[in-house]
Amino acid sequence: MIVLSHFQAKKMLDAKKESLSELTITLDLNRTESVVTLTETGVSLPEGMTISWEGVAEIEKHPNACFLVKAERKLGRPENELERVAFFSGSYKRSYALLPTEKTPAMMLSGIPMHRIKDIDPMESSLRMVRAISPIFGKVLDTTTGLGYVTIGAARTAAQVVTIELDPAVIEVCKRNPWSKELFDNPKILQRIGSCEDEIETLEADSFHRIFHDPPTFQLSGELYSEKFYRQLYRVMKKGGKLFHYVGDLRSPQGHSVSKGATMRLQNVGFSQVKRTQEAYGLIAVKEDIKKFF
Repeated sequence: MIVLSHFQAKKMLDAKKESLSELTITLDLNRTESVVTLTETGVSLPEGMTISWEGVAEIEKHPNACFLVKAERKLGRPENELERVAFFSGSYKRSYALLPTEKTPAMMLSGIPMHRIKDIDPMESSLRMVRAISPIFGKVLDTTTGLGYVTIGAARTAAQVVTIELDPAVIEVCKRNPWSKELFDNPKILQRIGSCEDEIETLEADSFHRIFHDPPTFQLSGELYSEKFYRQLYRVMKKGGKLFHYVGDLRSPQGHSVSKGATMRLQNVGFSQVKRTQEAYGLIAVKEDIKKFF
């Protein structure tokens, strides 16, 4: 799978101007590097694939998009060799797209980035959430899959990670994101598609050692910040388990307000030791037990 953004397109066009015949470049959004051959008509890619200079120029025009290079071109037309990694969900009236950054891509939800991208890489932002409630072990729940970065990070040491995604359109974006590949390859990851509110009610009580809750904004998904939903999080967590709840920049007026309300409701349902972590932009809470196993 070859996925390119304007970052790679610009390097290809610059190499063409310099009359280079070869270029070392990433073809999977910075996961690995490959050597490609530059010709008069375009760029020769691995596995016999090619992309025309018209196609490269088209990618370079779109700084907020990623493009999957298709294996076949219909009638030799450049517009048919690329597929923009973007989907519209008719069920939820939302659009999703893969947003390129200088390292790992982010998810765009109706034009709004769903990852931290200012002065931080989206993957690093996700791994900060994972580290916030380390050690990660046993059975883990990720209530909102997104691009799967938290799920993938947790699966490195967990016995199993159950991850829930509301919209199948998000999974289609993941399938075209090289950094989400492990979602489909790691046998320790169990995906569920459906409403998190509904799915969590089917999960066994006292079954998760760690829970990650990174919902969309309060304005988009207020129900996932409710006391009713927090009660379900408490129910499925093992005694002694830890919860990480992403709320946004705690120093911002919105983040401060959301964290204040979330802290109160988490405590109301039984969570204790609710602490703020600015580094990970969230809250940490514990379902305590007299016997602590970590």
